[in-house]
Amino acid sequence: MPISERLNSSVSATPQGHKLDAARQRLIVALDVPSAAASDELVKSLEGTCHWFKVGLELFTAAGPAVIEPLVARGYSVFLDLKFHDIPNTVAGAVRSAATLGVRMINVHAAGGPAMLAAAKSALDSVANPPELLAVTVLTSIDAAALKAGGIDHSPAHQVELLAKMCLEAGIRGFVCSPQEVAALRSLAGPSGILVVPGIRPAGANPSGPNIDDQKRIATPADAIRNGASFLVVGRPITQAPNPAQAAQAILEEMAEALPS
Repeated sequence: MPISERLNSSVSATPQGHKLDAARQRLIVALDVPSAAASDELVKSLEGTCHWFKVGLELFTAAGPAVIEPLVARGYSVFLDLKFHDIPNTVAGAVRSAATLGVRMINVHAAGGPAMLAAAKSALDSVANPPELLAVTVLTSIDAAALKAGGIDHSPAHQVELLAKMCLEAGIRGFVCSPQEVAALRSLAGPSGILVVPGIRPAGANPSGPNIDDQKRIATPADAIRNGASFLVVGRPITQAPNPAQAAQAILEEMAEALPS
């Protein structure tokens, strides 16, 4: 069953007392750690609390594709966050290779352009039970000043909208975006669009504290869910907490409060 259908069915059929279970299907913990051993330790600490994990550049570079196999074998869902951005033929090959790993989501940079996006989408056409293909719009570490330094003289929100429209024309309806653009993207992508939202900081977090770091466009879990996020990606507020399971549970409770009954 496609991710969008599973999300919709889990929410619509979930009674009030089971909203935590629905939230658990929407929280992705970022395994941004330097080794397979560190990843395994973190996953074990979250067993029974979290269902989704993100494997990004740091862990994938250190441990390679082999780090994904035990996660999939144990029944976890994996978001492979490598943000492919290259010529169309190279990206198509990378997408096909990623699809063989058993992951449930992969992503490309929307800025790669129409031909690259179309090639990535086409690469999955012949794959049985393919992963969801997401397009990264504007990173949460980017603000207007950073865009201007790169020659883009308008707001992050406007740039996100331009990139999203290009992706939709290529047939891609899944996006990675900051919490500040999720409501606008929900309007563009419609109810079936998959919106994966990083830059999440729990309610009460110090806006200039160590768990904010390089994130600039952020929101609380509840606000992101209310604005239309399908999934939330959370790293440091969980992985650097003294008790990761306890921190994850608190975020799940925030998410659950914002989910419809």
